[in-house]
Amino acid sequence: MNEVRSEGTETTVGGVQVTLQSVYLKDCSYESPNGPRLPNNQGWEPKFQLNMNTSAEEIAPDVREVLLTITLEAKQGETTLYLVEVKQAGVFAIAGASLDDLKRLVGSFCPGVLFPYAREAVSDLVVKGGFPSFLLPLVNFDALFAQASEGQPPSLVN
Repeated sequence: MNEVRSEGTETTVGGVQVTLQSVYLKDCSYESPNGPRLPNNQGWEPKFQLNMNTSAEEIAPDVREVLLTITLEAKQGETTLYLVEVKQAGVFAIAGASLDDLKRLVGSFCPGVLFPYAREAVSDLVVKGGFPSFLLPLVNFDALFAQASEGQPPSLVN
């Protein structure tokens, strides 16, 4: 088993050193065509569609900007109640990683670090739009990364 050691924003996993340099909201949007009004005075029974994507860009040889994009759409029947998109970014210094380790860190570990920030941003936007609070379900990024590596369609939620 790999030893995991954490000090502040620095983590060492099996000799690979990961340092979180910054976390920031890169982009966000909120659309609610009708405000918090429900269509035809119906009860609150929305259907949600959640999409997530990760990407990474090399800033320097050992530094990556990782971007976690979350899109959440709430619909009641055919009526869109709201559409939220959050692009949560972080800059990670990663030293001592093989190519496989780097792929795993960028595809699993880094999005896992960013997720709580994105989750809070989505929740804040939904509440500020006048709708009942919505908390994104927890996500197992290790399982998603493993499924993506095997070419299986991902299942987002634990």
